[in-house]
Amino acid sequence: MTSYATPPISPFLLTLDASNATLEPQGSTLVRRMSDLGGLFADVPAWERAVADGDPIVYTVVSSPVPEIPRELPQSVTTIHPGTIGGEFWMTKGHQHPDPQGEIYLGLGGCGGLLLFDGERTEWLEITPGVVGYIPPGWAHRSVNIGDEPYRFLAVYPGSAGHDYGWVLKHGMGLRARKSDSQVELVPFTPTELG
Repeated sequence: MTSYATPPISPFLLTLDASNATLEPQGSTLVRRMSDLGGLFADVPAWERAVADGDPIVYTVVSSPVPEIPRELPQSVTTIHPGTIGGEFWMTKGHQHPDPQGEIYLGLGGCGGLLLFDGERTEWLEITPGVVGYIPPGWAHRSVNIGDEPYRFLAVYPGSAGHDYGWVLKHGMGLRARKSDSQVELVPFTPTELG
């Protein structure tokens, strides 16, 4: 049998309830409010008004008890609520993996987009229930709710990947997802937005 510095966890069953965005057994839950998304929306005054007007919950992440350590594959279910700030869809903070690793997202409910940026190229993948988006190593990624109902997805990623949110604040994501009539309009970041 293989010897490990940190023994892997024992096998167990995980139950996913897509309609309620829960995992059982459940690990930690992360709640991101509008105030946690400073520096991400182009329309700063609109973002400030939203923070002052109740600081709504933008998204939650419910994790399984699988630890974020090497050789493990943690899972989480993210729910992004519908909304816009200055015409820009509500989104996750977005991150880069310091230890470049691949990741998959499985659409569970609603309609969303996966914005990916490698520092030069930007890709947009639309995710609906049953669709799997693949994030290759080295691509920063952000999820966006482009619909009128909560957007939910399951993420599975290597435990050693890590999450660098500062990379996105420093480099941007190449494009922004805005609401245009009843569709998504992808517009470029302006050079002044990265300060």
